[in-house]
Amino acid sequence: MEKNRRSLTKLLSLGLLFPGQAAYAISSLLETSAPELVDDLNNPLILDMKQKDIDSLYKKAVVIDGLTISRGWNDASFAALEKSGYTGFCTSLASGSLENAMEALAEWRNRIDDNSDRLLYATSADDFLQAKKENKTAIVLGFQNATMIEKSIDNIDTLYNAGARWIQLTYNQRNLLGDGCTERTNAGLSDFGIEAVERMNELGIMIDLSHSGRQTTDDGIKFSTSGACFNHSMCEALYKNHPRSKTDAQIKAMANKGGIMGIICLGYMIGPDPSGKTTLETYVDHIDHAVKIGGIDHVAVASDFAIQGLEATGATRENWYVPRLTRFKASYQVRWPPWITELESPDRYLSVAKVMDKRGYSSGAIEKILGQNWLRFFRETLKP
Repeated sequence: MEKNRRSLTKLLSLGLLFPGQAAYAISSLLETSAPELVDDLNNPLILDMKQKDIDSLYKKAVVIDGLTISRGWNDASFAALEKSGYTGFCTSLASGSLENAMEALAEWRNRIDDNSDRLLYATSADDFLQAKKENKTAIVLGFQNATMIEKSIDNIDTLYNAGARWIQLTYNQRNLLGDGCTERTNAGLSDFGIEAVERMNELGIMIDLSHSGRQTTDDGIKFSTSGACFNHSMCEALYKNHPRSKTDAQIKAMANKGGIMGIICLGYMIGPDPSGKTTLETYVDHIDHAVKIGGIDHVAVASDFAIQGLEATGATRENWYVPRLTRFKASYQVRWPPWITELESPDRYLSVAKVMDKRGYSSGAIEKILGQNWLRFFRETLKP
């Protein structure tokens, strides 16, 4: 034990000059040390080095947000993006009709073209790697509903040609493809829905099931020839009886087909009490559980709000919470405030990485959750 303590003391001294290398060596030493050395984990120098190590890891990592809300994009959005460390994100566009969807796609394509020094239109995993190399942000365009397909499968081709690369089959209510998560019935995909899934597979459009009903989720996984995703969802095992959560059986089925699950950052969907008991630790609990059920290669992160955070974009009880009491069914369990404080800042996933580090995730595992898993999914699903 004394030999280990002398080695630790020596590494602490070296850490002043080489913090990254020393932190790695210290971690290795502590893993094999006698129990008496555990107290040294509280040494300020060790804590400081581990902090710097995670900061460094985050800076070099590919960080991808599975769903960012970009309506009302402005200068504040760009400012938040600079602070976020994001390599890229999937963004949600207006999906009410084909006309609205085409206008939204054109608007974002123009925005990317007008800001080509900062943004990059993404249709493949390689585009995210290019964005990381060039210090830009890669953006995948898509929709949280399939209503813009209207009554024609050919419209999927039209949307694809205009830039769409992910489509959620349903929102909360039923549409022509299937039942949403708050629909009274649980009918699953329609024949038209199965046909739409087949065409999306052929083109290389990611299939999202986040808001889909239980049977529609099961059918989406079953009938898709490529992996389907839960773009922004949470674990039913940790937040029971919420219509947006996914069961262990669904998480496992999704993973077995090569899919991915982005854990949503909205506090009221992570737990019933976002203002108190639901915290950043609760968020990482959902990551832990999804990894346990689906495996480390099939879990990722997703915010489901603007990069600035909800409060920073002006969300108040009157303009955010009250309208949702009539828009969503009671089963949605909307709460105020809806956010987790530690996830409100643009660098939210750095905070997530630090908690994962404390829980024993390896650097490689943290990088998978931050973005490498999305890259894997993009490689297997998109067809640029």
